[in-house]
Amino acid sequence: MSTDALVLKSRKLPSWAPWAVAVGALALAYLGVYAGELLGGGIALTGIAAVVLYLVGVGIAATVVEGRRSASNRVASSLIYAAFALALLPLASVIFTVVDRGRERLDADFFTHSMQGIIAFDANGGIYHAMIGTLEQVGIAVLITVPLGIAAAIYIVEYGRGKRLATAVRFFVDVMTGIPSIVAGLFILAFWVLVVTPMFSSDGKAHYSGFAAALALSVLMLPTITRSCEEMIRLVPDSLREGAYALGIPRWKTITKIVLPTALPGIVTGIMLAIARAAGETAPVLLVAGGYASINTNPFEGNQASLATYIYDQISTASQYGPPRAWSAALTLVVLVLTLTVAAKLLASRNKLTK
Repeated sequence: MSTDALVLKSRKLPSWAPWAVAVGALALAYLGVYAGELLGGGIALTGIAAVVLYLVGVGIAATVVEGRRSASNRVASSLIYAAFALALLPLASVIFTVVDRGRERLDADFFTHSMQGIIAFDANGGIYHAMIGTLEQVGIAVLITVPLGIAAAIYIVEYGRGKRLATAVRFFVDVMTGIPSIVAGLFILAFWVLVVTPMFSSDGKAHYSGFAAALALSVLMLPTITRSCEEMIRLVPDSLREGAYALGIPRWKTITKIVLPTALPGIVTGIMLAIARAAGETAPVLLVAGGYASINTNPFEGNQASLATYIYDQISTASQYGPPRAWSAALTLVVLVLTLTVAAKLLASRNKLTK
């Protein structure tokens, strides 16, 4: 004698139903708010109205078909997705605006020429000198901060466990993380530019330089690198260290041969994120390096431009050709920062310690 299995199935909305509700909500919001100028019109209010209409519509449809409990779950999920989409709107708007306005001047001449000899009514000029300045300033900052950040992280994790000095170092690193970039620039201006450079200059006067900008960027990069390195080193399993100690390997050799290579992907990720932040800083570079229209390959002498200061100079100029140059330079900087950020995320996803 066979008995049929009892299968309980609840009714569910068809997969196309939420999409149909979304299309209807967009249509109603466009006709009522944007075209009909209800509530003042505008794209922002139209988007908000579309989201509200979608939540109401999908809630009613789910309640009728699936019941109140499933409807509540569906509305809550839709609200989370809507909040995520709204959070992405500013980023999407910025990227669209920068790409739309910045692609006008992007050509080979823009990347291979500087602003030397360019007058107000000249449409030529490029960012070659600013790219050199950015690469040199960020490169010097990396050379300064990477050894210091890794050394500080090694001390905190490997040598300073339970010690007051390690706690103090971690505290000051956390404090430095929240320092505004303008404060870092003012610190280097007051210490390096106004006090140190007159002592070594032939005329006894203060001088701007790309090296001073690199020092200011180092103040901003150091806490990011230190904290990321600390977390990655801390994630290395203690079993690896204990196995090395059991074989009689000294602690310093265990750190350099086992701990650091294991944590290397995470360390590189933190360094790239710090570089991405430093490449877009304007205030500290403007304070201590100034701006320069010509190519200056010597970061230790004379003013030096960067992409960020170039954007500031061009957007502030009275020439009609300045803003298009600024937008193109901004697009270049955005592509650089996004590339570094995406590369860092890819490295982080392949890091076995974070899985």
